[in-house]
Amino acid sequence: MTEGCHPIDSGIPLHHAAHGPPPLAGEDEAGLTLIEMIVVLAIIALIAALIVPNIIGRPDQARVTVAESDLRSISAALKMYRLDNGDYPTTQQGLQALVTKPSGDPAPANYASGGYLDKLPSDPWGHPYTYKSPGEDGLGFELTTLGKDGKVGGEGVDADIKLSGH
Repeated sequence: MTEGCHPIDSGIPLHHAAHGPPPLAGEDEAGLTLIEMIVVLAIIALIAALIVPNIIGRPDQARVTVAESDLRSISAALKMYRLDNGDYPTTQQGLQALVTKPSGDPAPANYASGGYLDKLPSDPWGHPYTYKSPGEDGLGFELTTLGKDGKVGGEGVDADIKLSGH
């Protein structure tokens, strides 16, 4: 048996067998130092400070986009109603005429079985969309949502969103 070797191993000195090979130059450091960790955390905090405000403002803009999309869908249903029946529902018949066949004058001549919408959507802020026929220009129709604040006028996400159709 060779001196300094483990009896089971074949010639590997004991200090290498117990602790692995000796470290190479530059490999004697383990992990990150506290300073390196603080620098990394500072960089992450800086990036978060720049990005988070942009992400937080997006839900309101998404609601505006949903409202605009809803108005276009309702407008398309109103145009189909007009193609089938010769005119848009009256203001009194309202948007409900797209879901259930309206009674009263003018009675729809060729109302589609199943209606034109499955259900009336509310705007993303929980308010009903408003409908007026004829629109302010005396023609077609006008669809409106009053925005986040539910009041006439406003700016940004509180602004009214209107869509007119002819």
